[in-house]
Amino acid sequence: MIEENCETFVSDCHVRAAVELINHTWDPVILSALRSGPTRRKDLLHRIAGVSDKVMTESLRRLSSRGLVTKTADGSRRDTAVYELTGLGASLTGGPLAQLATWAAENQAALSATS
Repeated sequence: MIEENCETFVSDCHVRAAVELINHTWDPVILSALRSGPTRRKDLLHRIAGVSDKVMTESLRRLSSRGLVTKTADGSRRDTAVYELTGLGASLTGGPLAQLATWAAENQAALSATS
């Protein structure tokens, strides 16, 4: 059962657990990029401007270890893999992450003013 009121500093707070899934800068961006379907790593690098090869690798490993992304060998090419969202990852990107993106877009002016 989800508690209605999560105390600010409770270590097992559900909000804290959820935020830890996306607290690295590139993780939510990579998750969002994978919403379009299974994608090769090099295509993700091309699609996401500004992310380094090293950071992409670290993020994909982290997201895989958290059960949000799967890596599957692509039989059509040697030494390539395809990354895709798991059911859990799809539920995060299609639900809370999409809502967060909508909220950010709707409040972009106010958020920019406070930066």
